[in-house]
Amino acid sequence: TFDKILIANRGEIACRVIKTCKKMGIKTVAVHSDVDSSAVHVKMADEAVCVGPAPTNKSYLNMDAIMNAIKQTGAQAVSVCVCVFMCKAAEGVSFIGPDTHAIQAMGDKIESKLIAKAAKVNTIPGFDGVVKDAEEAVKIAGEIGYPVMIKASAGGGGKGMRIAWNDEETREGFRFSSQEAASSFGDDRLLIEKFIDNPRHIEIQVLADKHGNALWLNERECSIQRRNQKVVEEAPSTFLDPDTRRAMGEQAVSLAKAVKYSSAGTVEFLVDSKKNFYFLEMNTRLQVEHPITECITGLDLVQQMIRIAMGYKLQHKQSDIPINGWAIESRVYAEDPYKSFGLPSIGRLSQYQEPLDLRNVRVDSGIEEGSDISIYYDPMISKLVTYGKTREEALKKMEEALDNYVIRGVTHNIPLLREIIVHPRFVSGDISTKFLPEVYPDGFKGHMLTAGERRELLATAAALYVAVEIDGEKVEVSGEWNLASALLPLTINGKHRTLQVYKHAYFKLRVLSKLAASLSKHMPEKVPEDTSSILRSPMPGSVVAVSVKPGDNVAEGQEICVIEAMKMQNSMTAAKAAKVKSVHCKAGDTVGEGDLLVELE
Repeated sequence: TFDKILIANRGEIACRVIKTCKKMGIKTVAVHSDVDSSAVHVKMADEAVCVGPAPTNKSYLNMDAIMNAIKQTGAQAVSVCVCVFMCKAAEGVSFIGPDTHAIQAMGDKIESKLIAKAAKVNTIPGFDGVVKDAEEAVKIAGEIGYPVMIKASAGGGGKGMRIAWNDEETREGFRFSSQEAASSFGDDRLLIEKFIDNPRHIEIQVLADKHGNALWLNERECSIQRRNQKVVEEAPSTFLDPDTRRAMGEQAVSLAKAVKYSSAGTVEFLVDSKKNFYFLEMNTRLQVEHPITECITGLDLVQQMIRIAMGYKLQHKQSDIPINGWAIESRVYAEDPYKSFGLPSIGRLSQYQEPLDLRNVRVDSGIEEGSDISIYYDPMISKLVTYGKTREEALKKMEEALDNYVIRGVTHNIPLLREIIVHPRFVSGDISTKFLPEVYPDGFKGHMLTAGERRELLATAAALYVAVEIDGEKVEVSGEWNLASALLPLTINGKHRTLQVYKHAYFKLRVLSKLAASLSKHMPEKVPEDTSSILRSPMPGSVVAVSVKPGDNVAEGQEICVIEAMKMQNSMTAAKAAKVKSVHCKAGDTVGEGDLLVELE
């Protein structure tokens, strides 16, 4: 096989590739931006090369710098998960992934849809050309019929995508989608298609070699999403029967063969309530959620990609591919789940402990205690994967793993993940891409304690507080707990519980003496801020545009400014009709969470 591979990516996926390379005896080269010089993937690799400053377009997407790193290190192959370097590398350098033709054909949503149609793959009705401007978008949307999906032709990862239910939303969606697409992919072309309301998002993993052989490795259920980005995935799906699974798999393989695909790839489908399925897109890279496929098939997909890049034939036939057990993946993000199901959070991981002491738990991460989560990159902390012989077993293990995961220093989405996996609708398999807004129509508010849980929490807090000494002898009323530990395993009325006690906990408890409690009623209460008259940034990011100036009159819901974080643009609007008193930001400013942007009179 190869002697040395350069990995042109960062974070958990770079670490994932390095692990398999080590297993195969292949030396690795990491590339990194200047702010990532101490990152985990850099420490794991045998060599490392700095390719530029923090912004991705100046480092990880800087083709010239990547090519120089390849030549400098003598790497024989390049593993690129972003798939933007069309491997115009020095002669003799292999690309671990599909060839340029397949990447370009499937990376362009317009072209890929035309190819899918020709390969007899079910497609969504829509306009197959490039939309020129907002007014043409409105005209096309009217012809297709609302609702419509506006999305970047070169897009992926939920960026450059908007759903529109009327002409005004189409104009706004066109503007934001084209700006996000240009920022994320350097390509602002958009397409419009019919929005399939309330579908499931189910994808098929494919594996193809350079000799015309291709397999489908079963499906992944990816319907739990926020802002078109996946949050919880599982394999297999509770919804598919063997016939639908086979039909989807065969169409996925047909598409892969149509573009002479060779590597691991994913064909994504929308599936309606009657099990009709429609081609969405093909991802020509190793997907974030690939570990759950590895769990149920026993295949190492990175190893398979490296073998294929070397020119080997597939080792397996379709009949060899099993579904063994059940696997679930939770995407753990540095996000505030109480804001739009997750707006980015930044900070340093002051304490970090993965639940790897539990059986059948896998954590794919690219960070460690002390790592910084910055505004420059995706806010993913890790992919938490649990496996079981049954779905129930995998879910129970996920519950335990989330309870035992310690993350301090940044806000994270574990409270939301924990609620999803125990929700009756999720447990029963009654899900769609609208699961989160349907289950939490007013946004996620956190876990609502039952009367029993409330009593347990109060008793535990009181027990933690109590310690008694009598005649020099210490009596541990609270039990043998190590309060220096991040985790407190308890048994309450015969039930096992795992608690974490820290400053920024989900449930705020204060233990007061009788005197302090009696005097607290005389303390003045803090008056809540009038949020209708001020606009604060809900997350750290940069100001893309400011639409108002002091003295302007604004209507309720009118856009005041646009904040970009992790390449997603967010429109900040007025909470009421008012006059602009003062503006505290301008385009290009970097803002922190809670920073004052605009004051209204």
